[in-house]
Amino acid sequence: MKFTIFNVEHGFFGYLISDTNNVMVFDCGHNQSTSLKPSLYLPQSGCSGIEYFILSNYDQDHFSDLPNLVANIPITLFYRNKSISIEQLKRLKLESGPLTYAANEMLRVCDRFSAPVYSYPSLGNLEFNIFHNNYPTFSDTNNLSLVTFIKYRELCIVYPGDLEKDGWEKLLEDNNFTNELSKVNLFIASHHGRVNGYCESVFDFCHPEIFIISDSSIKYDTQKHDYYSKHSTGVNFPNGKRYVLTTRNDGNIAIEQTILNGATITCQNS
Repeated sequence: MKFTIFNVEHGFFGYLISDTNNVMVFDCGHNQSTSLKPSLYLPQSGCSGIEYFILSNYDQDHFSDLPNLVANIPITLFYRNKSISIEQLKRLKLESGPLTYAANEMLRVCDRFSAPVYSYPSLGNLEFNIFHNNYPTFSDTNNLSLVTFIKYRELCIVYPGDLEKDGWEKLLEDNNFTNELSKVNLFIASHHGRVNGYCESVFDFCHPEIFIISDSSIKYDTQKHDYYSKHSTGVNFPNGKRYVLTTRNDGNIAIEQTILNGATITCQNS
C-alpha cells in the first residue's frame, strides 16, 4: 500500500494504491504555482481508473481539478456526505456567491453518483471507514466534512477534511468513532492545520506518532501548528525526530507499507 499526499498548496490531493492496484483518490486540489494537477499526474503515473474517489469537503480547494479529472479518468465509486441533497448543497454554496465552473461540475458529479452501490472493488488488506456529521445539524461545509480512517496492518491514518472543533465534538459522542480514533498513528491535520480545525478533546482518544499538514506557505497565525506537535510521539528521520510534516516544507509526502514490512515515510524535499 502506498499513500502519497501531494503539495497542492492550500488544498488536498491524496493518491492511494492498494495491494490489488485498485486506487483511492482523496480530493483533487491542484497547485497553481507548479501546475501539478491530479488530472495530469494520474494518467502520467499509469493510473487508468479511480476505483474510490473520496470528496472530503465541498469547498473549491478540495475539488478544483474535478472537471478535468472526470474528463480524463473513469471513476467507479464516488463518496460524499449524502445527508445534504444536491439542491440543498447548491443553495448552501450560493450563499458565498456565484458558483464557479468547478463547483457546478462538482454538483453534476455528485448527482451522477447518487444511485445505491452494490459492488465494491477489492482493496486487498486495506480497510477504510467513513464518518460524518449530518445536515442540517451542521449547515457549514467544513463541519459536513467526511472523516476517513484508512487501516492497513498496524498503520491507521485519519483524514478529516476541514472538520472544525464543533464538528469534532459532535462526532466524539459516537463510541464507534472514538474507537476508530484510538487506533490512529498517523493524523492528517484538519483544515490544513488551521487552528479552527484543532480540537484538543480528540487527543483524549488518539495518540499519533506524527501529523501531516497540507497547506501553502504561512501567511496567518491560524496556520501555526505548535498545538499539534505536543500530541505527537514522533518519528525518527535521518535528520532527527519529526513530530509534524508539512507539504509546504517537505513537499510530497509518501507513506508506504507492504504486507511483510513496516511503514516508511519519505518526503520529496528530505
